[in-house]
Amino acid sequence: MPSEDYALVLDYLPRGKGNDFKEQPIVQLIGTEFFTLLEAVPKVEDIKQLEKVYIGQDKREKISLIKRRISYKELTSNAELEIPAAIESIIKENPQKFLDFFNKSSSITLKMHQLELLPGIGKKHVLNLLDEREKGLFASFEDITKRVSLMPDPAKAIVKRVISELQEEEKYYVFTRKPIVPEFRKDQQGFNKGSRFNQRKEEDEE
Repeated sequence: MPSEDYALVLDYLPRGKGNDFKEQPIVQLIGTEFFTLLEAVPKVEDIKQLEKVYIGQDKREKISLIKRRISYKELTSNAELEIPAAIESIIKENPQKFLDFFNKSSSITLKMHQLELLPGIGKKHVLNLLDEREKGLFASFEDITKRVSLMPDPAKAIVKRVISELQEEEKYYVFTRKPIVPEFRKDQQGFNKGSRFNQRKEEDEE
């Protein structure tokens, strides 16, 4: 499975979280490729919110250890506040990747198109988008709003969709990986039987 090489810092906790067994600094991150939410141990104290850090397999300058993948519900309040700005920054850094969604997306079912998954985009928008796409691929987000009447801001629509996917509120996962699923769940007394996590298979896996 492809991994994240870079991430943006959402929050830095110099003493970790109160419920951690061992007190150590923690950073919460969002990957720049798949918007994966991660918890890591930093090497340095000089680390800022929305800073881009390397988290790949080679030598890392600011991140010591990737602890685990986390869910949206596990984000700190500060991290959650930074999520929209972080996603928007990721989109602006690589706009072509997200522009390709408008230029290459297709139908999900006979009655539903992938473009309808974006908040604020209805069937009339989709018909107009497809008509304009036939005339020529969109060159930028600005080109989309110029050519399609009453089109919502494409970048902001993607931001909202990504957040909704991270919150695990969707049937289809277009921009993010599918949610993590606990292998063991709490029993009726509320005791945690395990902390290992499995990830659902990607849609393209057999």
